[in-house]
Amino acid sequence: MGSNSTENLLGLIEKRALQNRARVAIGVRNPSPKMLKSARDAHVAGYAHVMLVGNKKEIEEIGTDLEIIGTNDPERTLGDLLKSRYVDAAVRGTAGASQTLSHLKKILNQESLHRIALLQTNEGTPFFIAPVGIDEGNELADKIEFIKLGVEYIRRFNIEPVVGILSGGRLGDLGRNIRVDQTLAEGDFIVNRIREQGIDAKHYTILIEDAIKEANFILAPDGISGNLIFRTLVFLGGGYGFGAPILIDDYVFVDTSRVGGHYTKAIMLASALVGKQEINADGQ
Repeated sequence: MGSNSTENLLGLIEKRALQNRARVAIGVRNPSPKMLKSARDAHVAGYAHVMLVGNKKEIEEIGTDLEIIGTNDPERTLGDLLKSRYVDAAVRGTAGASQTLSHLKKILNQESLHRIALLQTNEGTPFFIAPVGIDEGNELADKIEFIKLGVEYIRRFNIEPVVGILSGGRLGDLGRNIRVDQTLAEGDFIVNRIREQGIDAKHYTILIEDAIKEANFILAPDGISGNLIFRTLVFLGGGYGFGAPILIDDYVFVDTSRVGGHYTKAIMLASALVGKQEINADGQ
C-alpha cells in the first residue's frame, strides 16, 4: 500500500517520463510560438519524442524542428493515431475539445469519458480533482464511478487516495436552497458508499480549503464547479494544471486547456503514464 502523500508525485512522474521517452502526439490548432516552444521543451528535456499534429504550413511558418504530422483536422487525427498505436500517447493541446473527445469516444467504443485532472496549488501541493468536464458528474452513479476509476488511477502512482467530497454549502445551510440540499445529501451518501469499499473519504461540504489539507483527490459537486475550481486556481490563483488524463486502461490521452499555452508538463505526464505498471518510489 502506498503513502497518501503526493509530496514526491511530480518527481516520480518526471523520472518515469525520462525512462519511457514515449512517442507523444500533441494537437495543434492556431499554433503560437509559445505553444510550439513548450512542446519542444518537453522533447529536448527527454520526456518524450514529441510529434505535432496540425496544419503543416502554419506550423512551419512559425518554425520548429519537431516532427509534424500534417492535417487540417487534428481533432480526428489525434484519436486515429492513438487508436492505430502509431503513437504511445496523445495530448489534446490546442485542438478543439468537443470534436476531439467525441471522436475519441467513437473510435474507442466508450459511452462516456471520465477525466481526472492533476493540479498544483500556488504553494506547490499537487492534488487530483474530478469531474472537470462541464457535462460530467451530473448523476450520483457517475460521481461514484469517477471515484472508483480515479482511485484505481491514483494508486498507479503508489499513492493511497484520500477522497474529499465537496458539496454546495455547509450543513448549517440546509433548507436555504434545494440544489444545495441535494448536494449535501449526495455528499453524505457517496462517503458512506465508498467507505464500504475500503476507500478513505470524508465529506467536507463546501470547505475546499479544509479538504486540500487532508485529501489528495477532490470530488467536486459536478463538472461545472470542478471546471471553475480548475480555472480559478490555474488562471487566477497562481496554481498549475498538468492536464486531465482519461481514465481508460488501454490508451493514454491527456486532455488540456487551450488557454495558457504551456504543454511541457502535460507531455511529461502523458509519457509517464505509458505502460500499466505502478510508478513506485524508484520511478519504475
